[in-house]
Amino acid sequence: MTDVLNPVGENSADVPEYPMARVAACPFDPPPELRTKQVEGPLAKVRLWDGSTPWLVTRYADQRALLADPRVSADITRPGYPSSAPIGSGGSHISFILMDDPEHARLRRMVTAPFTIKRVEAMRPTVQKIVDELIDDVLAGPKPVDLVEAFALPVPSLVICQMLGVPYSDHDFFQENSKTIIKRDASPDDRTAALGRLAGYLDDLVGAKLENPGDDLLSRLAERVAAGELSRQAAAQMGVLLLIAGHETTANMIALGTLALLENPDQLAVLRESDDPKLISGAVEELLRYLHITHNGRRRVALEDIEIAGHVIRAGDGLIMPNDIGNRDPEAFPEPDRLDLTRDARHHVAFGFGVHQCLGQPLARMELQVVYGTLYRRIPTLRLAEDLSQIPFKHDGSVYGVYRLPVTW
Repeated sequence: MTDVLNPVGENSADVPEYPMARVAACPFDPPPELRTKQVEGPLAKVRLWDGSTPWLVTRYADQRALLADPRVSADITRPGYPSSAPIGSGGSHISFILMDDPEHARLRRMVTAPFTIKRVEAMRPTVQKIVDELIDDVLAGPKPVDLVEAFALPVPSLVICQMLGVPYSDHDFFQENSKTIIKRDASPDDRTAALGRLAGYLDDLVGAKLENPGDDLLSRLAERVAAGELSRQAAAQMGVLLLIAGHETTANMIALGTLALLENPDQLAVLRESDDPKLISGAVEELLRYLHITHNGRRRVALEDIEIAGHVIRAGDGLIMPNDIGNRDPEAFPEPDRLDLTRDARHHVAFGFGVHQCLGQPLARMELQVVYGTLYRRIPTLRLAEDLSQIPFKHDGSVYGVYRLPVTW
């Protein structure tokens, strides 16, 4: 382990590249190099695409401490911030999730109300209806079926479109562009162009809501625009963020979670044979811990010198905190590489921690509870239609999952 008081030089050859290749024997596990770094010590240097060498923080307790520390910044414009890719041309608006308080808090409050637990729970019957109808369609159609296209992607897409006031008929357009935005090897200009197309689309919708408001989140943002509290560009960009985050992550979690359960039939039986809401809720938390699907790591930059785990992070140093390895820390989760749906995993960091933790987590949890609590009871003989070795995994993006999941019953 490198002593952080004598940090690795920018040109040192022994600094590994990040992100690390996902070559684990099990497709649900973090890269072996991350496990090695976690065992070796709390902090290590890694090299990014631009030659910078931020600190990699692999242990659960250290991640939580830093994510909650006000001396750590999420502001992507600060020197030393470990950006995951080059910033493209065009000067696109920066998302509020990449800002610090008080501006982060001001903008976040504008979109918080629909994601409160009470409001989300009121949507449960609607989500249940969507899930049941999609399963009806699957059962009535041919076998095998791609569960990603027929079920995993439509469920959260229909829900977030309804919440935002976005026509679901346009889902091909926004899904195609969102794929470009989260693809790791997309060029900066391609990513910027995709963001621009989505921003233009959402800007048109905000304009329409200004003229004819409805009972949806974009209409609420349009009200803020009309009141002079928010620019129309900022409203459109917030819509882009919510649209992408609202379907990409949950869709991948539905498909990847189903695959993990099919590969762990004893755990699948736990879900299939129970309709206990507490058990289903706990199972969702364990799947979120076991599978966490955003593999870019939460990124921050230190504003001051910070002592942690017996070492010092200097002001201006970048920080990367991969949630997938944090959630596999044996100090926080005994036997972390074992999927155990009866485990109390509510303290996982799949949604982050601190003031920047995921705004949409109540919605994601509810959707996953409905899906995991329904799909395997409705189709009790569900099984893979191809060998696991034939399933194409998303190794090329910042959101992990499978491109397709052929199943039959």
